[in-house]
Amino acid sequence: MVALVATPALAGPREKAQIRTLVLSEHPDDAAHRIHVAGQIVTVLRFEQPCDPLKTKLLGWEGRFEPLVVAGKRVVIEPFRALAPDESVPLLVTLADGTELSFLLRPPVEEWGWTDQQVDVFKDRESYQAVVSSLSRALKAKNALEEENERLRQEETSADHALAALLVSGARAQTPFRVIKSWGAVEADSELSMRLYSGKGKAAVTIAVRNQSEDRPWRMVRAKLFSLKSHEPRTVAVRSEHASLSPGQSGTFAFVVDRSAFLDAEGQLETLMLEFYRHDGLRQGYVVLDPRLVRE
Repeated sequence: MVALVATPALAGPREKAQIRTLVLSEHPDDAAHRIHVAGQIVTVLRFEQPCDPLKTKLLGWEGRFEPLVVAGKRVVIEPFRALAPDESVPLLVTLADGTELSFLLRPPVEEWGWTDQQVDVFKDRESYQAVVSSLSRALKAKNALEEENERLRQEETSADHALAALLVSGARAQTPFRVIKSWGAVEADSELSMRLYSGKGKAAVTIAVRNQSEDRPWRMVRAKLFSLKSHEPRTVAVRSEHASLSPGQSGTFAFVVDRSAFLDAEGQLETLMLEFYRHDGLRQGYVVLDPRLVRE
């Protein structure tokens, strides 16, 4: 059985990147519209008409961004590194008709943790493309809400989520799990203590996190379980002690995997990978789960 922890990967996941619609007429009093960017992640602004490459520029970007790419109706932005919480960079976009649009490049919003991958910018909400984009946005939000409600309904009766809740509360004696391995990792803004468990027909992982940042909250935003061989996603039950960890606070996260998740299409057991990502989109760590963890 192999268990590893990784430091945050610079090439973080794009799962939290967002495509959104920005209708300028809905925010007439905004002097500069905020665009949320992350280090080494490309953000694309799409406009209704071509942009003037000679009059589209970043102000005060030295050493922090790749040179802007202005191609037709698109402006491509890529920071070299993540912006500090109090850092912002003005962006001026000039359209072909001379219209000047001001934007403010900011780090991802802590409360949601998302980064803008693509922003479709419209001057008038009544235009056809703006209506279509807004409708698409509303349908996407509706589908996401329905999926979240269904997920919560299933969790209410899930045995694996109940086991994960017991592990989070420290009641391991009430579960079928035994500890196989424990290890830790210390980083600049977090301290992690991880445990790998074996159980009858199930495996589990717990991660205790202490937020060592002086001013920023810490959140786990996503867990991914998939086959190492085929990369097909598998089901994992997740429970957390706290939704967000304030500076200096500690909390535990638990992951429970049923034996069925280890089975491939032919019914053979295979190795799985569990990855977890924090609020800024970076991979905080991973664990390789050997099928021998799920004892009969």
